[in-house]
Amino acid sequence: MDNLFDLAYKNKKNDIAPLAERLRPRNLEEFYGQDHILGEGKLLNRLIESDRLTSMIFYGPPGTGKTTLANIIANQTENNFYKMSAVTAGVKDIKEITNLASSDLKIYNKKTILFIDEIHRFNKAQQDVLLPYAEDGSIILIGATTENPIFEVNKALLSRSRIIEFKSISSEDLFLLAKRAISDKKRGFGDKNILITDSVIDFLINYVEGDARNLLNSLELAIITTKAREDGQIEITKDDILNCVQRNNLRYDKDGNMHYDIISAYIKSIRASEVDPALYYLAQMLESGEDPKFIARRLIISASEDIGLADPNALNIAVSTFHAVNFIGMPEARIPLAEATIYLASTLKSNSAYLAINKAMDFVRNNKTLEVPENLKNIHVGDVDEKDMYKYSHDYEDGIVKQNYLEGGRNMSFFSPNSNGFEKNIRDRLSFIKSKKEATNK
Repeated sequence: MDNLFDLAYKNKKNDIAPLAERLRPRNLEEFYGQDHILGEGKLLNRLIESDRLTSMIFYGPPGTGKTTLANIIANQTENNFYKMSAVTAGVKDIKEITNLASSDLKIYNKKTILFIDEIHRFNKAQQDVLLPYAEDGSIILIGATTENPIFEVNKALLSRSRIIEFKSISSEDLFLLAKRAISDKKRGFGDKNILITDSVIDFLINYVEGDARNLLNSLELAIITTKAREDGQIEITKDDILNCVQRNNLRYDKDGNMHYDIISAYIKSIRASEVDPALYYLAQMLESGEDPKFIARRLIISASEDIGLADPNALNIAVSTFHAVNFIGMPEARIPLAEATIYLASTLKSNSAYLAINKAMDFVRNNKTLEVPENLKNIHVGDVDEKDMYKYSHDYEDGIVKQNYLEGGRNMSFFSPNSNGFEKNIRDRLSFIKSKKEATNK
């Protein structure tokens, strides 16, 4: 039971705690967002209500309620609850808790929830320590991560856990949260005379990228740094919000999932000839500090894979862009990158070269190595029949001569040109070569 000193400390702590901490939901009724997992009848809701939890990995962007939900689970279930951060904890800390958990399960038949924030920061050895305890039920592991657990968490640990994906908080839920923060007299700013329009709240929501914590922190900073007018009213404007958030809080980690998601969307937009979306993703990467040379390298791949022979000049432009970026650096490098993006997105497309080399490599992997025909060998050993002598293409009309180019004179079909752009010329030329060689047999 709390004594008077404990209660006084708690009250003081609540007064000085950040708004995001004061408004942290205490139960599912106060929780905003994640209806896809917490809505009535949804899996996680049913597990919490029935206290039939299993080990789980909470995965999603920052500020979407992963830690908060773990606290709610602790409050609403009859299990022990321990919390640690993978940034500061080690194997010793894990073993101390797992040993306590094993004892409590054996002696009191009481399970333990172990919440590990940023679990992706644990190395393999640290994650392996958790395995036997998660397997025998001594602990109910709840790990939280912003990184895709498929790549960052041991497969053995994943097989013993459910992956619960958290999504960015919707604009509607963020609006309700902001309204509550302004009106709540006990935990928010309801005791102050605050004037803020719905359009200003929407303006703030646009800047926080679905992050509830960032919304509350920015709103709090705007309120406490804005002077009250003579009538005591604190008016929050778009300028006040802009001064507090400074710039869009781009959720982009150069070593994480967003890095790969954005570059994937960028290349797929170019492939689909969508210029404006491609420019948007380019701008997002550059604003987030992505290495412009990384982007330029991906343009070279795109020019080869998705444009190819329909417009061979695309590869020249992509390679030139890489050199330009290397020479001038940012911020000017944004200009040749934009130029190349627009060109590649707007020009004709063909993946015939990409498909052709894949087919050829697949054949090589799955078949015996073919012998080089005698007429194509660099050095001939012994006497060679005249029919096996190499025929120099330039000695023949149109540079075309029929001879064996593969073992046994076999024919293969890896390359299938289409009729896009310059590739139509290649298709017509190959058709002419084929017909002329066939004519030599008549």
